[in-house]
Amino acid sequence: MKSRFHGTCEGAGSELLICLHGFGESAAHFRPLTATLGDTFTMVALDMPLHGSTEWAEDRVFEKEDLVALVQMILQQQGKERFSLLGYSMGGRLSLCLVEKLADRIDHLILAAADGLRNNPWHMFVTQTSVGNKLFKYNTYHPQLFFTLLHTWRKLGLLNQSIYKFALHRMNEVEKRELVYNVWTNLRHMMPDKKRCKQLLSRYNVLTLLIFGKYDRVIPPVLGTRFADDSFPSKILVLEKGHQLISEQLGLIIKENL
Repeated sequence: MKSRFHGTCEGAGSELLICLHGFGESAAHFRPLTATLGDTFTMVALDMPLHGSTEWAEDRVFEKEDLVALVQMILQQQGKERFSLLGYSMGGRLSLCLVEKLADRIDHLILAAADGLRNNPWHMFVTQTSVGNKLFKYNTYHPQLFFTLLHTWRKLGLLNQSIYKFALHRMNEVEKRELVYNVWTNLRHMMPDKKRCKQLLSRYNVLTLLIFGKYDRVIPPVLGTRFADDSFPSKILVLEKGHQLISEQLGLIIKENL
């Protein structure tokens, strides 16, 4: 692999916690957790492809096997056989992909406002079909139709205000649209098999903590209820927050519930 991955290592605890960040963020996003989790865990966070200081230099998309290889490298560096996993937002989807491959080595799984708990039809269309991907690329540079549809859907009550604002904020500049297109396209094989994940979490008895913001309209708490169906050990926590969950306080909540 020609790529260079950047990450951070914080805390001095005896257990290893690997952290995967959300869209448009980086490993540094997890720093606030060090104050409360750093005595329990050594926290290694990675910048994903097209984020932070990671340089993705392959002429192909990022594969589940690449993520597994990265985690195995971290385990080797840290001299560990096992690890816990924290995935926030987009990092939640990547974490579920790791569950498919490495469930037998995971102690705890923490999913905070995790993407990947449901298949978003628009995301599926633009990442999993060639027609959708071409349309997505066209829209990146010619967004007029997208904005017209967005305003129309909002007027018809098909979109709530939060999702409307979220989409506008993500797509209102060409650089932002390029990032969405490039990241979604590069990570298009990172689609976890949820049924398989649940079977593995059950088989290896992995305690799974699902944390949501009560006011999060992008990843609502109901997705956790649907996913955690008592087939594996899990806890659902709903905080008085929106989508943004990473804070020093979250570290304490994680600690109390593991």
